Amino acid sequence: MSRPAILGLAGAIGILAVLGPVFGAAPSRATDGQPLRCCYTNQRYAGVCKVQPAQDETCASILAYLNDPRSQGKTYCGNTTTRGGWQQVECKPSPSSAPDRPTGGR
Repeated sequence: MSRPAILGLAGAIGILAVLGPVFGAAPSRATDGQPLRCCYTNQRYAGVCKVQPAQDETCASILAYLNDPRSQGKTYCGNTTTRGGWQQVECKPSPSSAPDRPTGGR
């Protein structure tokens, strides 16, 4: 393979690595084998909303749903009707001994 072809291939791989999450790449599993969890906060919502994405969902698609004022029909975050102002945050273990109970979207 010629040098320009190698550079082009490397550039394409780099672009995909950067844009994959932006365009809703499929969620990956956590390194410890646990399912991926997405966490969100909103000033009008008490606490942290934890969601375990379904097979066809990503953290980005869930965030878009929560921030879309027209969205309805899913039960994220205790079936909240709060739309707009959501931010994705790092999921942290609960300080209590009880396990987290992520909410689903269906």
